[in-house]
Amino acid sequence: MTKRVSALLAALALSLAGTAVAQAPIERTVCVFDIAGQAGPTMAAMQDWRAAALGWGLKANLRVYTNEQVAAEDLKAGQCDASLITGLRARQFNKYAGTLDSIGALPTMEHMRVALQVLAHPSRAEKLTANSYEVIGIAPIGAAYLFVNDREINTLAKAAGKKVAVLDFDPTQAKMVAAAGATPVPSDITNFAGKFNNGSVDVIAAPLVAYNVLELYKGLQPDGGIIDYPLLQLTMQVVAKEDRFPAEIAQKSREYFYQNLDRVLEQLDREAQAVDDKWWVDIPDKDKREYELMMQDARDQLRNEGYYDPDMLDLLHKIRCKIDGSRAECTAN
Repeated sequence: MTKRVSALLAALALSLAGTAVAQAPIERTVCVFDIAGQAGPTMAAMQDWRAAALGWGLKANLRVYTNEQVAAEDLKAGQCDASLITGLRARQFNKYAGTLDSIGALPTMEHMRVALQVLAHPSRAEKLTANSYEVIGIAPIGAAYLFVNDREINTLAKAAGKKVAVLDFDPTQAKMVAAAGATPVPSDITNFAGKFNNGSVDVIAAPLVAYNVLELYKGLQPDGGIIDYPLLQLTMQVVAKEDRFPAEIAQKSREYFYQNLDRVLEQLDREAQAVDDKWWVDIPDKDKREYELMMQDARDQLRNEGYYDPDMLDLLHKIRCKIDGSRAECTAN
């Protein structure tokens, strides 16, 4: 009898030990680009994600980077199991997800919300996996607007001959600036604001969250402005090594980002309210319609040249037409 009880206890102990091992969280290094550093808003949001991830069986060790390029390169080198970077830079890892940040494709945050809902669905997991990398989270950072040092630069024609900062890792920007007759000035996320603030460039594109963080009001003074027309919606994306995150955890992460979208939007709204109304420059409706057509042509060209993913462009087209079926692109045969 004693031997039988001992055997049962031993079996139970082994069973519990096996369960403990199975439930032990996996440990991974997640690198986070936050230009404001350890105390920045992106890092704070990722701390909340980290806390939630423990419930999925993931212990994420967060490492902050103030240089986005290094965060991306360390992902490639295996120093990071995942990196949170901008959608523009994430395009090199996953063109489908990176095309979310395409010129004029999502006119408003309402469009972005629908797109993010679609991408958080398990059926999209395969599209978010490519080249041994997987996108396991997407969050918006707001629309990019043109900041100009002279508010008279309120049309494309008036931008001709002006110096425009473009991100050196994204060739699509230089192509579009040159097509407008302006001069592209290669820059990166760490120095484009400084170039605008010291007058080295006349025009930059940036989200409103950068207004205070990068002190863009300095470059706007005294006669500059922000053109009240969104060029594109920008995102941050968590790009992971596919083999370092189980599919279940990757999906829970994507769902977490979508479920917390309203919190992100509230923060973006607070940042937008910090922009002084005096800087906004209105443009005529007829010019807006012209820009829509130009951006449609630009998307088509960049798709044909292999920069944009056609499947994502098709999805975004459907979203635009779902929200506003009267658009010219939706009524054409």
